[in-house]
Amino acid sequence: MSRVLDDLVALLTLEPIEENLFRGRSQDLGFRQLFGGQVLGQALSAASQTVEPERPVHSLHGYFLRPGDAQLPVVYMVDRVRDGGSFSTRRVTAVQKGKPIFTCSASFQYDERGFEHQASMPDVVGPENLPTELELMQRVAHLMPETVRDKLLCAKPLEVRPVAARDPYNPRPGDAVNHIWFRADGSLPDSPALHKYLLAYASDFNLLTTSLVPHGKSVLHRDMQIASLDHSLWFHSNLSADQWLLYVIDSPWAGNARGFCRGSIYNRAGQLVASSAQEGLIRHREDWS
Repeated sequence: MSRVLDDLVALLTLEPIEENLFRGRSQDLGFRQLFGGQVLGQALSAASQTVEPERPVHSLHGYFLRPGDAQLPVVYMVDRVRDGGSFSTRRVTAVQKGKPIFTCSASFQYDERGFEHQASMPDVVGPENLPTELELMQRVAHLMPETVRDKLLCAKPLEVRPVAARDPYNPRPGDAVNHIWFRADGSLPDSPALHKYLLAYASDFNLLTTSLVPHGKSVLHRDMQIASLDHSLWFHSNLSADQWLLYVIDSPWAGNARGFCRGSIYNRAGQLVASSAQEGLIRHREDWS
């Protein structure tokens, strides 16, 4: 693994500090607040460590309650709500400065046989000859404030390749759809749970911002206040986060300063391995700074 990917794995591993109590360090990605994907991945890690490995996670539903501080660690409190014959349910609360910043429920289930069907993977160009998101950002480096330039242009643990590149400082309005290839930038240990933590982390990138596409706005515009309000994630099968995955995102609605987005995640074989949904704040403020 690369150093930055090794750091991400360590970020998602967590430190047990008491029964059902875990601590995770934070990373500053240059946003105004703690990155929501970090809290998602760490909360899933905390919940998973209280469930037997034979019951993998199949869903997570969370609410972001307060902005997190990227300079402080996060404490995760796990409530073992129920262990049934087939399913286990956990409730997780993430705390900073004595106050909850995020809460979620996660459900785990034994593998069992049943009916199967799935939506087909869209026919899009593969990732091999597409520029990375980092390369695209480097093209507009001269427009970035110095305070965040290093954060935005440093080495990343995820290799991200948008199918349709957009100028983040002068985006043209378009259909509320995104196709994003991504994978961990290096090989990961053979741990199915870890690959799901990393997918939870990655699922917050490019999701809510898809609701900005029809309006010609971007997360880098200083007149936009953007924040995740909730996030849901369903795992349909095991997956390899260090192999290419296609994130297919659409935003069917926006209103009342909120955007709603949906995502489907496919592997290269066309298998639907996960689905996501999110609503978030997309408030346009002329006086925002």
